[in-house]
Amino acid sequence: MMTPEIQIRHGGDLSQAAALFPDAPGPWVDLSTGINPWPYPLPAIPPAAWTALPTRGGLQALLAAAAMAYGAPAPESLVAAPGSELLIQTLPRLRATGDVAIVGPTYGDHARAWAAAGHLVRAVTVPGDAVDAADVVVLCNPNNPDGRTWDAEALLDWAARLAARGGWLVVDEAYADLDPARSLCRRAGAPGLVILRSFGKFFGLGGVRLGFVLAPPALLDAVRLALGSWAVSGPALAVGAAALADLDWQAATRRRLVAAADALDGVLRAGGLRVIGGTALYRLAECDDAPALWRYLAQAGLWVRPFPEHAAPARDHWLRFGLASDQDWLARLTAVLGGRQD
Repeated sequence: MMTPEIQIRHGGDLSQAAALFPDAPGPWVDLSTGINPWPYPLPAIPPAAWTALPTRGGLQALLAAAAMAYGAPAPESLVAAPGSELLIQTLPRLRATGDVAIVGPTYGDHARAWAAAGHLVRAVTVPGDAVDAADVVVLCNPNNPDGRTWDAEALLDWAARLAARGGWLVVDEAYADLDPARSLCRRAGAPGLVILRSFGKFFGLGGVRLGFVLAPPALLDAVRLALGSWAVSGPALAVGAAALADLDWQAATRRRLVAAADALDGVLRAGGLRVIGGTALYRLAECDDAPALWRYLAQAGLWVRPFPEHAAPARDHWLRFGLASDQDWLARLTAVLGGRQD
């Protein structure tokens, strides 16, 4: 059982790891996120990007690159924001309160954001059961943390049924860069369909804070108004435009991530865990003593993502492992898991 003081809503906070486990050997190995450990190489950023306000031309270049990378109909199909997390917090405040179904278990900030805006939130496991009753259905495709995916035609059908009653289907495609064929961005603008895209995870640049929403024009206008002027910084415009236009890097990175995920699976299985899902950026593993294993790994300086029993819903037999950027780190995980079995 995890101790009650453990309050971990997101991965990646090594200051929290060090505070909870001050005697762990360093350096810490952060396997707690779903962020690519091999980031896109930063381009040269013009000095004006730092000193001047973001320009309309810079924004248009970013949106054009994003539309091409995501397969959207046109740059006008997207609105850029300083991270998809802000969009998750913004959308619930752009419609009257109602009944919101969150398809889970999934990324917890969706439910928290809708509840904070006054909506009645309920968790469901089968989205089709909620489509004709809820005002909004929210799901992740692929899902975090188990990697579940949804058929595109089913999603479009659900969006149409919700739209007929003034509702939305919100599809969080934070990890869709890994398998672009599954994305619904080519159908951006379809009634009732709201798509969220995250830049930082696949490109390994979470600190850039960049994300996109694709939706019908009226909702895009409302998002622009809510975000205000100069929502995306000049450096983020420059980095995002360069990275999203680099299709060769994206293709090579997909191959690299798949190979790394396969290698991680081998380490986890050899360590006695059952790999039950995930994506090429993170693997979901299961074991009977996950809380004890999480603590054991942390005491060895390995920070992974737990699902403590106070979470909704409880998944205290799960641990999520991100990719190791260094073979020495993977070897360290192998040794620590092996030592526990000895």
